[in-house]
Amino acid sequence: MKTLGIVAPQSHTFDTPLALQSGASLSDYTLVYETYGTLNADASNAVLVCHALNASHHVAGLYVDPVTGEKNVGWWDNMVGPGKPLDTERFFVIGVNNPGSCFGSTGPMHINPASGKPYGADFPLLTVEDWVHAQARLADVLGITQFAAVMGGSLGGMQAMAWSMMYPDRLRHCIVIASTPKLSAQNIAFNDVARQAILTDPEYHGGDFYAHGVVPKNGLRVARMVGHITYLSDDDMAEKFGRDLRDGSGKYQFGYGVDFEIESYLRYQGDKFSEYFDANTYLLITKALDYFDPAREFGGDLTRALAKVKAQFLVASFCTDWRFSPARSREIVQALVNNRQRVVYAEIDAPHGHDAFLLEDERYLNVLRAYYENIWQDLEAAP
Repeated sequence: MKTLGIVAPQSHTFDTPLALQSGASLSDYTLVYETYGTLNADASNAVLVCHALNASHHVAGLYVDPVTGEKNVGWWDNMVGPGKPLDTERFFVIGVNNPGSCFGSTGPMHINPASGKPYGADFPLLTVEDWVHAQARLADVLGITQFAAVMGGSLGGMQAMAWSMMYPDRLRHCIVIASTPKLSAQNIAFNDVARQAILTDPEYHGGDFYAHGVVPKNGLRVARMVGHITYLSDDDMAEKFGRDLRDGSGKYQFGYGVDFEIESYLRYQGDKFSEYFDANTYLLITKALDYFDPAREFGGDLTRALAKVKAQFLVASFCTDWRFSPARSREIVQALVNNRQRVVYAEIDAPHGHDAFLLEDERYLNVLRAYYENIWQDLEAAP
């Protein structure tokens, strides 16, 4: 299968302040993004891919790490590219790094023009809706008045849903994968435990750790470990690690070090995460997850919240995803059906838990391939 090869990021700086739901605003901010494929003459083949918590604009292809010089693969490279389900020989695909992130777009590590110092914890709190407004502004810059589709998994799926409600005339299809119309109390609890790990790390320094030349690595490690547990299913953990001991001796070490393979794996993931992710960004993004609840202003009625949606929907979930379970996806589907809106639903029996939306599963990828084939045929048939 063809590859996109090395992809270069682009950026655009906005000098018009972005009004935020919190009442604050973001001025002189920059969005970093990547594009794949070619925009057609009437800009009708554009697809926006919205990223999840720890991802970025590096959706597909190869990108070069600016620090190490290593080549890394985009986080959804199995989905996006030539001949792949979202075929870049047909569609013009955009991946945007959201404000508040730590991968180039304006975020807590950047200089606050009001103080001349990094924003740190003073960076304004953001919501999913704020991100969507920022993405819409970038679409304006790129000359895209309507997307063929807006697509995302997990937190990215929330953004896709928000697009369908906030800008109903600006997308023809909404693709929501492994997502939810709002977090459960349990999910909010997991997020708060992760945030407390960061906030109580002595190296956090109230968010101003940049000035101290340190990173709250212990907090980030624990936050990532907590999060990663929720991304995997019990069956997947059992198959990969079971109760295997790390040294293969069959004997316990009788200490608080690493005995089991699963402990080694989680600590490795935590260590790796603490090397590249920003602590303030983690706090911001998990709060945006907590705040997302578009039905709240409609008395909790999701049907009413989706009443003005015009896009056709594809909603997909995974049976072993206990973080954003299929029941939550079915809530979205039922609300759309209640409004007599067009929706396709796929519930896939994959063993990998929440992370399944990023992994190789032919049934899942074929659902997306078939859906994008239909979108393409409609584009071809358009006058």
